[in-house]
Amino acid sequence: VQLQASGGGLVQAGGSLRPSCAVSGGTFSSYGMGWFRQAPGKERDFVAAISWSGDSTYYTDSVKGRFTISRDNAKNTAYLQMNSLKPEDTAVYYCAAAPIPTKEKHNYDYWGQGTQVTVSS
Repeated sequence: VQLQASGGGLVQAGGSLRPSCAVSGGTFSSYGMGWFRQAPGKERDFVAAISWSGDSTYYTDSVKGRFTISRDNAKNTAYLQMNSLKPEDTAVYYCAAAPIPTKEKHNYDYWGQGTQVTVSS
């Protein structure tokens, strides 16, 4: 299974971005998907996750109400809509796949390469 993340970029505070994660080589609809982020010198932290059906979503507290995770099983792609971005959201964002999505990164079997998100003040 291969994951390809894209859609990061540079945006001003208050702006929006929508990274996507294209999955190939497996049955996308059998995996839960997660997004994690890693700022320089920090741990890779959980951001959001979605069940295989899309019926259940989970968010870390700092992004609730600003970020929305979604998926399109027909396109084998997951998305992270990020609104009202803040400088502290600056990080490399990684997508990952797991049979059951959780907040724990060790539960994820497959990882994308990451996409840089930079929010200027």
